[in-house]
Amino acid sequence: MTDVRNLLKRVAAEEEALRSRLFLAPCVRGGRVRTRVSGLVYSFAVIPREFEGWGIFRPQSEREAELVEEAGLERVSEYLRPFRSARFRLCYRLRGGAWLALPVNESQAKDAAHFVLHLVRDGHEFEQVLARSVGGVWWFEEVDRRASPLEAESLREALRNSAAPDELRWKGLTPEMRACYRLARGREELSRERRRGRMKADVRGSDESRLREALRFGGGELRSFHDRGDFWLVEWLTRDRMLHTSAIAKHDLTVMSAGICLDGEDAKFDLQSLVGVVEDER
Repeated sequence: MTDVRNLLKRVAAEEEALRSRLFLAPCVRGGRVRTRVSGLVYSFAVIPREFEGWGIFRPQSEREAELVEEAGLERVSEYLRPFRSARFRLCYRLRGGAWLALPVNESQAKDAAHFVLHLVRDGHEFEQVLARSVGGVWWFEEVDRRASPLEAESLREALRNSAAPDELRWKGLTPEMRACYRLARGREELSRERRRGRMKADVRGSDESRLREALRFGGGELRSFHDRGDFWLVEWLTRDRMLHTSAIAKHDLTVMSAGICLDGEDAKFDLQSLVGVVEDER
């Protein structure tokens, strides 16, 4: 019984010591922070959940730690100083403070072609920075003061002009810079394609709404439609589920070809009125 009581007292003392302990740690949004106490590693969810950055935390339980304050740059530098450092060039932002980056020197790359740097402060495309590896994760330390800012600006100017990677030509351009530019330009082209795709989807969605509403008011139902330049080829159903195909002008939804014989008077009708005309013809 005495051993059990002693064990419970020791556990209670350790929990109390844990709650009274402040620790410095990096935190990505939605991630966890860790610290070591008496040889044991504790992992905590962060309060508030949306915090991202370097912080001073206090455990509230064995599962959660609360942010006390953001850590200053001097304390962060002191924390990172013992760990391996490398120079990187930022390619593009992934999310929050996470950036895709390439080593300035390929010999630093080892097994990876590119890396993710976390908690990058005020990062800009193609900027050269210093980062340190802690437990296999690379954390931004500072902008590399040894690097020429003209290199990054030259790459940004080329990107603004949509220059192809193979077109880059200037003294001091390295293969690593060209590789970084190629990644950033590929990302930008992909973003443009996605934007164009969304715009096309939005336009198609509004076109579909026009056709669907016109048929609905007439008592019909849209099945599908196909773009044919100045008109749509519309497949639609009558109330009794008979399928018809009609050519409909885009600008005002007038009928170019009803799909049934209207004695050459197709253009007198629009899509809404066409439904009743087709049903009357049967």
